[in-house]
Amino acid sequence: MAGESVYAKKLWLKSYEQGVPECIQYEDLCLPDILERTAKQFPERPALIFQGYTVSFRQMKDMVDRFAACLTDFGIRKGDAVALLLPNVIPCVVAYYAILNIGAIAVMNNPLYSDPELDHQFNDSGAKVLVTLDLLGNRMIDLRPRTSIRQIIYTSIGDYLPFPKNLLFPLVAKKKKMAADVKAAPDVYRWKDCLAKYGATAAAAKLTFDDIAMYQYTGGTTGVSKGVMLTHGNLSKQVQQLAAWFPKFTKGTEIMLGALPYFHVFGLSVSMNFSILMGWAQVLVPRPQPEPLLEAIGKFRPTFAPLVPTMYIGMLNHPNLKSTDMSCIKGAFSGSAPLPVEVIHDFEKLTGAAIVEGFGMTETTPVTHVNPFHGGARKVGSVGVPISDTECRIVDLEDGVTDMPVNERGELIVKGPQIMLGYKGRPEETASTLKDGWVYTGDIATMDEDGYFYIVDRKKDMIISGGYNVYPRDIDEVYYQHSKIQEVCSIGIPDAKRGENVKLFVVLKEGEQATAEELINWGKDHLAPYKLPTEVEFRAELPKTNVGKILRKQLRAEELEKRKKG
Repeated sequence: MAGESVYAKKLWLKSYEQGVPECIQYEDLCLPDILERTAKQFPERPALIFQGYTVSFRQMKDMVDRFAACLTDFGIRKGDAVALLLPNVIPCVVAYYAILNIGAIAVMNNPLYSDPELDHQFNDSGAKVLVTLDLLGNRMIDLRPRTSIRQIIYTSIGDYLPFPKNLLFPLVAKKKKMAADVKAAPDVYRWKDCLAKYGATAAAAKLTFDDIAMYQYTGGTTGVSKGVMLTHGNLSKQVQQLAAWFPKFTKGTEIMLGALPYFHVFGLSVSMNFSILMGWAQVLVPRPQPEPLLEAIGKFRPTFAPLVPTMYIGMLNHPNLKSTDMSCIKGAFSGSAPLPVEVIHDFEKLTGAAIVEGFGMTETTPVTHVNPFHGGARKVGSVGVPISDTECRIVDLEDGVTDMPVNERGELIVKGPQIMLGYKGRPEETASTLKDGWVYTGDIATMDEDGYFYIVDRKKDMIISGGYNVYPRDIDEVYYQHSKIQEVCSIGIPDAKRGENVKLFVVLKEGEQATAEELINWGKDHLAPYKLPTEVEFRAELPKTNVGKILRKQLRAEELEKRKKG
């Protein structure tokens, strides 16, 4: 059926930028080999920049080899899991590459997670060693007996700081809650002691593209987080796909803004691993709030900036924006949530750079779609076209097989070399998501006559009001056009007559005021009556995932709980 369909024609190929191939001749290099090659090509070029402290590619490779020797001495072997619980700091990048180097499996964890969430991920992955921050050290020592973790290694924000910050840090760090004392306990080590103790002598494991490199946990926004098994082939081919997509960017020339969290697959592939392949410096931003983001841009002049909508919105609404020169940015990339049109226009006016929106998910390492950067049209509101070697279809929501015509809504399914092996220990869930090599994304989408894809909504978020299907993102997009609104999220709430009504959660721009009645009346000119919100709640902020995606599910759960009590 797919062979006879419009999707088999790959209408999107005509929009590819000149020089972007339909298919890629992949180099048979796993990430540790890529780092080794880059360190030989650009030994003295900055690899990692943290608060002005710089590590060259040669130094980074030496640190990776030393920590690999440490892990080997701790008894870690090929196939063992090692957990990282770190923000974007130098040891995060070094430890990740050391784990892969010896054939172990990296498990990236969010430092903001609660103990029960971490307990689940540590036990599900079977992690044997944990690398974390001193700020989390005592909690992790207390959590360790409930897991398979044997050794804990902790680093500090102050481990790598330039002069005079390195002298000032110990004086103010504890007062500002940027450092903490870690209690004495067996098998607990300081990061810098581990690097000092071991030479760069670890024997690299023989790796193949079929070997598992990571258990990357899903955000848990639709249930218990699952361990996505990503192979060395997934990781290597994804960064090679990214390199092919941006042919005008050359190796050894750019500076990456490393603000997307590296414990999330978006930041991991698009910022961290892509920079290593390209020999680019990474400016590490552990707390990607508007102020530190603007400071990093002003001081270190990054040229390539992958971010999420909340980061763009936050910077554009921050008072420091006026005094920050943003003209260094040549290319910007956005994903994880729709980017309002006004934000695109405002940011591009400031920087002179194009923002290209894309799409991906944890199960796809993550990028599957991007708008063309040069050449082909960038369509606002579209996640772009499938990248090289990536097949996509829109299928019927009911049967999951029948291809939908152009501009008709259905479920987006994707196939390509970046597709996961499956979920760790969850064969039934793997079987329901992966069918004949196609990942069923759970996203409702359309494809236009040029082969550009549009994400309409999540299947699970759809509101049914008076028998009509209402897509929350349609409503959100309309309200993002309102001049007073900074962030918005709509959900379905129970209604005896209509089944569900629409409720709007709104964060106003600083200094603005509005009433619920005003926003509902404004919507009458922009929305069909059955899509119109019946309630509006104003909030100072909305709950978000670690990459800034608004948690519609959490808002819905809070609302249902409130109504149950009320």
